[in-house]
Amino acid sequence: MSLIKRAAPFTLIGLVLATLVLSGCRGGTDDSPDQATVSVRVAEVTGGEIEEIPLRFSGIVRAAQRATLTFQVSGALKERPIELGQNVKAGDVLARLYNPALEPARDSALARIEELRTQFDQAQREWERSSRLHQRGVVSEQNLEQIAARRDSLRASMATAEASLAEATRLLEESVLKAPFAGQVEALLVERDEFVSAGQPVMRLSSPLGREVEVRVPAHLLSHVRVGQELPVWSVQDRNRAPETGTVIEIARGSSIRGELHPVLVSLPVHSLGSGEPVEVGITPVRSSAITVPLLAVVRNDSGTSVFRVQDAIARRVPIKIDRVIGERVMVHPGELGAGDLVVYAGTTRLVDGDPVEIR
Repeated sequence: MSLIKRAAPFTLIGLVLATLVLSGCRGGTDDSPDQATVSVRVAEVTGGEIEEIPLRFSGIVRAAQRATLTFQVSGALKERPIELGQNVKAGDVLARLYNPALEPARDSALARIEELRTQFDQAQREWERSSRLHQRGVVSEQNLEQIAARRDSLRASMATAEASLAEATRLLEESVLKAPFAGQVEALLVERDEFVSAGQPVMRLSSPLGREVEVRVPAHLLSHVRVGQELPVWSVQDRNRAPETGTVIEIARGSSIRGELHPVLVSLPVHSLGSGEPVEVGITPVRSSAITVPLLAVVRNDSGTSVFRVQDAIARRVPIKIDRVIGERVMVHPGELGAGDLVVYAGTTRLVDGDPVEIR
């Protein structure tokens, strides 16, 4: 009986050790023949270009062809036969100025030309007569040269007077404002009988043949737009309306000052959006070398984020750094993953690093 009692404690310790060994078999080496195969589902890692969510920039629709009209002379606005919103044709008279000095200046230049022309004709006849007398020896060479010099001086004076007449005539014509193109009167900036200075805006004219919108974007987005590129344009007033398709026609790059916005001009289809309508233009950034994995493949734990990559039927944990979420996929920073790799997106909760897997 004493021998049996002495052996009992050693038997109990052996049983405990055997139990611990059996329970630790799951956490053994990866090459253990007893390791269970985990059934998983996998998806490919994608690479290459990827479009992100469009960024919207606000702008106001305006006429592609527009002009702020001014007089090149000063005076009082005496006539304005058009009204706000009226359609006009190219060459139509829009307004007239009255300047009391313009017509007298034109008339004076015209009278001066007539006077000089008469004197020149007289000098020309005198030279012809003196030239004949010079051949007979009646008029000396010196006298003939003096007559020719006077005639030539009058010819030069006539040229100067003709230039003055052209200038006076042009200034008088500038007192009449005509439409440079067919369009609609957008604004009347001066009322009748008001004094108008030279160069002062009088009215704005726009053509209905085209529309455009200018938006200002940060410098880092200029690489994602190009001339000729089509962009979506949404109406702010009608959110349910399908977006129009605009075309980039001009990109102003300017300086590279941090935070500066750069104008991008977008042409709109004819009769699509009204002038003055607020809109939003969408610019979609494109990543040329983006690596994405399914959102369901991302595993989070105390050590960070990772995915299980399957190679040769073995699942290996690969740490990743998330850039952003795009729909049902996650964009990650380039690292150990590459396009075409297989990552587990179903069955990750049953996996540890090095587990053999069966793809189903």
